Amino acid sequence: MSEHQRQSGGPTRVDTQVAHNARVWNYWIGGRDNHEIDQKVGDQVASMFPVIREVARADRAFLGRAVRFLADERGVRQFLDVGTGLPTLDNTHEIAQRIAPESRIVYVDNDPVVLVHARTLLTSTPEGATDYVDADVHDPDSVVRRAAATLHLTRPVAVMMLGILNFVLDTDRARGIVRTLMSAVPSGSYLVVTHPTTDADLGGQGNVEAMRFWNDNATPPITARTRAEVTSFFDGLDILAPGLVSCAHWRPDAVSDSAVTVPQFGAVAVKP
Repeated sequence: MSEHQRQSGGPTRVDTQVAHNARVWNYWIGGRDNHEIDQKVGDQVASMFPVIREVARADRAFLGRAVRFLADERGVRQFLDVGTGLPTLDNTHEIAQRIAPESRIVYVDNDPVVLVHARTLLTSTPEGATDYVDADVHDPDSVVRRAAATLHLTRPVAVMMLGILNFVLDTDRARGIVRTLMSAVPSGSYLVVTHPTTDADLGGQGNVEAMRFWNDNATPPITARTRAEVTSFFDGLDILAPGLVSCAHWRPDAVSDSAVTVPQFGAVAVKP
């Protein structure tokens, strides 16, 4: 286990005067790693777009189902979790290593808020490995280079990009990031994505005003995308059943007619 620190070596500064996505998201899922400003902005967004708390919980539940599916049913033993966010219960390495103790996981984020808590992620079974890389998703070559210290990139890797591409505001650039990451891993690797949408069939219209408020009052700025735009991230990959769906409906643990449809796409694809 190791922790790659910032190249500057200077202290990590966390601004507690401006609401921050990692902390607000933590607040919405019931965590404690947040501040008054995060709660205030989080409550305002929720008053404008009440389903947002369901989105946060559904996204987290999707992560658990996706990791279990890949580790248990697909035999994946390596995970590159890009944009990991604040640690909470059942992080990627904990889920994967319960199924396969030899699993190797690299978390990637460049958020000082997350870096403060990174040591929570640096636990591992003796058979496996866990690492945290302080790197920016906008520099995918650096992500790949530094992840290679822990992952064997000649063997399949599950590239996890949950709620991170929505912070890459230019869609062409977001596609390029995905292409770079997936070109670095071999056939039999997987791409796992969640992404917010304004598409009406998922109830996403309310995202428009809520995101506008967010971008005026919090950081970092965010964008939603259409089904077609999110689908384009999987170009050259084979999307597995049930396809690109509301993340709450992706291989649910129990089928229920009353399941909430959240405006957050989720999908898993394999590299041929």
